[in-house]
Amino acid sequence: MTVLVSPATLPTAKAACNNVQVVFARGTDEPPGIGRVGQAFVNSLRGKIGNRSMGVYAVNYPASYDFLAAANGANDASAFIQDTVNNCPDTKLVLGGYSQGAAIIDIITSVPFPAIGFNNPLPPNVPDHVAGLAVFGNPTAKVGLPLTTSPIYGGRAIDLCNPGDPVCTDGEDVAAHRAYGNDGSASQAASFVAGLL
Repeated sequence: MTVLVSPATLPTAKAACNNVQVVFARGTDEPPGIGRVGQAFVNSLRGKIGNRSMGVYAVNYPASYDFLAAANGANDASAFIQDTVNNCPDTKLVLGGYSQGAAIIDIITSVPFPAIGFNNPLPPNVPDHVAGLAVFGNPTAKVGLPLTTSPIYGGRAIDLCNPGDPVCTDGEDVAAHRAYGNDGSASQAASFVAGLL
């Protein structure tokens, strides 16, 4: 006997929505994934959000010394964020990045139009879904534009810059730039973000 099933009655596969979704961009020359700083941040945040479910997305980009390729990361992060907002509207987004990855978060949150390879700006409804932002060693802080000055995201952002870090200050202490994550900054950022969740 043949049983016909109409397509309308077939179950559909839909990804489960998390309560919290972290989107993190690793730093220059780190292997694919969320990187050392991202992992320290995620590990700390996981312990501060109770029984809420949390997904982690590693922004896909080269993380090479070709800094213009950061636009690829901005496009990737934006596409993932938009997909999450459209398919999981109750999910609270947490955006983060380290070094070049922090610059990616700057691009997607501060550039509302296509520019220099970035062709996928976030739509105006996305800020309503972003609970918090955490960046470490952010290059734009060096030019006086830390994420905390953003008119849209400033109150939800923690922009950590170690004294002497040459990426976010005029200093020359390379070790200061490499210290994020193990120096308590990941826990500090996770506590800040958890307070917004």
